[in-house]
Amino acid sequence: MPARLLAKLQVAQNAPCPSASSIKNNGRVFYPIGYGADPTGANESSDAILQALNDAFNVQSGLELLPGVKDLGGVIIDFQGGNYKISKPIRFPPGVGNVVVQGGTLRASDTFPSDRHLIELWAPNSQKLKRTDAIKIDRNYVFNDVKDQTARTYYEDITFRDVLFDSGFRGGGIFVIDSARIRINNCFFLHFTTQGILVQRGHETFISSCFLGQRSTVGGDPGEKGFSGTAIDLASNDNAITDVTIFSAAIGVLLRGQANIVTRVHCYNKATAFGGIGILVKLADAALTRIDNCYLDYTGIVLEDPVQVHVTNGFFLGDANIVLKSIKGRISGLTIVENMFNGSPARNVPIIKLDGEFSNIDQVVIERNNVNGMSLKSTAGKLSVAGNGTKWVADFSPILVFPNRISHFQYSMYVKGLPRVFVAYGVTNVSDNVVVVESDRAVTAVVSVAVDQYNMVGEGNFVM
Repeated sequence: MPARLLAKLQVAQNAPCPSASSIKNNGRVFYPIGYGADPTGANESSDAILQALNDAFNVQSGLELLPGVKDLGGVIIDFQGGNYKISKPIRFPPGVGNVVVQGGTLRASDTFPSDRHLIELWAPNSQKLKRTDAIKIDRNYVFNDVKDQTARTYYEDITFRDVLFDSGFRGGGIFVIDSARIRINNCFFLHFTTQGILVQRGHETFISSCFLGQRSTVGGDPGEKGFSGTAIDLASNDNAITDVTIFSAAIGVLLRGQANIVTRVHCYNKATAFGGIGILVKLADAALTRIDNCYLDYTGIVLEDPVQVHVTNGFFLGDANIVLKSIKGRISGLTIVENMFNGSPARNVPIIKLDGEFSNIDQVVIERNNVNGMSLKSTAGKLSVAGNGTKWVADFSPILVFPNRISHFQYSMYVKGLPRVFVAYGVTNVSDNVVVVESDRAVTAVVSVAVDQYNMVGEGNFVM
């Protein structure tokens, strides 16, 4: 090898390598540390992270997902396991899709706005649901309706994974509005005061394998009475919450959109005895909600005017129950079946509780639930009454969910000792959830009665 070429090679080999912390990107993977973000959390990193996002979102592919949403080809924002302090929201510009954000921690600084979220998918043209439309539960605002679900979609196919969101008791974790097909996977949300995750309008946000809590606890926290905020608030349609634990918040899951499914969710966020709610379904007209195979741990489910709501295969521990809350007095298409309830026999809490009166009831099935230490409630019942005389009273009031409401009944009488004597008998009264059967002569008999409170659409109440 010529001496000149050998000298150049030696110089190149001895030259210092660029620091890994100065690398801004490798292909379509962008590193906020390379833009000056401090992975130790000592210094403020908002501007550096926003600059990394700006460069990543300017990558061109020439392709689109939904109209106006750029397909960025799977560009990745990699936090590289860093711990970043931010003083303002990391707000995504509109019109981006096919993006992954992964692997680190975002923590709100002491000056972070108390009414914002650490990461926001919020376009300037999107109109947020306002607090003026809200009611207040504890110190947490919840909204009354979903409003327009036909707004334009500004974000699509964005994934957040392996990120810890620490709101520092200032605001929330993630805010998503007017988006489609967003994934929040394997993330951890702490110290929120508003919402851990807030989704407004849009469709198909999938939240899976996440943990959410205002305060870090494993239960029995001495400050549980003071828990506030909502872990997951979905004012949106067609979403799924799967394999999620909510360990502290005033409300675990708030559903105020249609066609959402909640499955394999463990709520021990704030006990019902302290005013907490595990899952709140808050939507007039048709909620179209499915709650399946969830674990309600000392905090229950509240359904407001439930229309087409299905609760099944759940486990309710520590007197946790289901409250049917009347707003306008309508309840329709409600199915609560095959759940387990476990509580204290001394308190004998009913598994289903009515809060207010319902005047419009149809297609409600509450049965085949099993109970230990709580009071069984159902929309169907069977009783056998034995005795000698002319009157048998079957009292279903301790069992039936709705007061003074028997929609259908069947009965039979088995008479002992008088095989050749005809006994005339019949139902003489059905009221206050009591069925009375009387005979024309005194006999020793067993009367069996089956009733239900189920009405098909348009079917009137022939008996009450």
